[in-house]
Parts: sequence; C-alpha cells; structure tokens
Amino acid sequence: MNPLGTATPAVSTSLLKDFSLEMTAKDVPKLDEAAGLIPPGTRVNVTFLGNEDLGMRLDAARAVKRLGFTPVPHISARRLESRADFERFLAALQADGTGADVFTVGGDPARPEGPYEDSLALIESGLLPEYGVRHVGIGGYPEGHPTIDGDVLWAALRDKSAAIAAQGLDGSVITQFGFDVDAVLAWIEQVRGHGVTLPIRIGVPGPAGVRRLMAYAARFGVGTSASIAKKYGLSLTNLMGTAGPDAFLRALTEGHDPARHGQVKIHFYTFGGLKATSEWIARFRKEALA
Repeated sequence: MNPLGTATPAVSTSLLKDFSLEMTAKDVPKLDEAAGLIPPGTRVNVTFLGNEDLGMRLDAARAVKRLGFTPVPHISARRLESRADFERFLAALQADGTGADVFTVGGDPARPEGPYEDSLALIESGLLPEYGVRHVGIGGYPEGHPTIDGDVLWAALRDKSAAIAAQGLDGSVITQFGFDVDAVLAWIEQVRGHGVTLPIRIGVPGPAGVRRLMAYAARFGVGTSASIAKKYGLSLTNLMGTAGPDAFLRALTEGHDPARHGQVKIHFYTFGGLKATSEWIARFRKEALA
C-alpha cells in the first residue's frame, strides 16, 4: 500500500516545484545531511531565536549559501536592541552575500527589547534596501493569532504590503502552519479581497510525531478539532503515531483557483527534521511523476 496516498501529478508537481524550508541556526549539521535531497536554489529560512546569537545566525546563512541554496534570514523586530544592532546584522549579511532575501517578523517578546515594535517598523526604517535586501517576506495567519486581534492583523498585512512596494522591494507572505485546508483557502481569498497581491507560501508541517505536532499547534493557536485532525490524518487517540502533509497538499492544490487565490507555493516547517522532511518531499515528488 502506498504510504503517501495517491497524488495527482499535475497537482503535486505544481505545489512542490518551488517549495521552501525552515531551519534554526542549530540545524546546520542536519542541513548538511539533507543537502543531497534538496533541489539547488531552494529557499531556506533561518529563524531568529532568542537562544541563538548573531554568530550562529550568520554561520547558518553561510551554510545555506555554501550548499547551493538561497538563504532567507529572519529578522525579529522585538529582539533587536537598537538601530545599530539591526544595521550590524544587515551589514554582516550583505558582506557574506546572504542578505538579499529576508523574512521580517515581530517576534516572541511581549515587549520590544529596542526601538522596533513590529515587522512594519523594520520595513519602514528604510534600512533594508540600503543594505542590499531585494525581497522581504512577511507573516500571515489563516487561523488568526493567539494574542493579536483579527482587525489588527488585516491592517498590518495591508500596511506591510504597501510599505514593501513603497521601498521598491519584492515581497511574499509565509503563513503559520495549519491543518484545515478550507480555512487556508478562505483566508487566501480574503487576502486578495484586501487588495494584497503578494505571492503566498502556505506553511505546512513536515512529517512528524502526532504529539509534537499537537504541541506546536497548541503553542501557535492552530485549530485541532476532531474533524480537522481526521481530515489531515492526525489520530488524537494515538499520539505516538506520525503524520505527513500529503492529504493536506492534495486538498490544497485541488481547491486552488489561480483566478481567486493568485500565486500559491508551499513552505515546510521542519521542526528539526530537515532530513525527514526532505526525504518525504523527494518521495512525494517521485510518486507524482511516476
């Protein structure tokens, strides 16, 4: 029996033609292990965590570039202690040739550690193009945010999209992961209704243990009702099992209408499993072409 299910070639190959991955600065050895499975030029996002320092983040971006992929360093607004701190990071990325593409995010701290309240402040600073940034990613939340009101999220998305254009930069949206395809597709239509035309990368968890997926879902406010879990392939009665995103990806692409949803791609949250996710993608793509 095929563990990945039956994939429609035109659907799955379209989705996975230009996927992106996410890693932490501590995942460099895992990226080395997975490198042979990842297509050259693949965008690899490097997170900006509080327990990792500047040197680790820069080393990770260099590793991504060294292995033939496109580094996308994250910049966490509320973790930056000063404008000088921001410029130091941008200057180092520019010197390494790893800063053309970045992803801006508000970050976890409830209060800013410096002058930047959110990712809009980073974009409006004008520093990104000054230091060679050409493409800016911003976050999207199909199921909302656990601590931010919905109206605020929509206003922020519109404002960031406009600010990216005003800076003369290209942009894209990367969403928080989720398990509910219907919610994702409905949200994309709303994004377009708000006049935001940026390409969207839908966040998808790589294959992982059900317990781990449920823990991350609870942390980020992702819905896991019994009906959604069953549709995704999660067993709430067997937390020791594992689940992959094959059913979600098929349903997403089958429901995707370019006229209504615009350009949509996939971003994999690997949760430390870079090799497992890369192996899964390689198998899924191979079956789609069979």
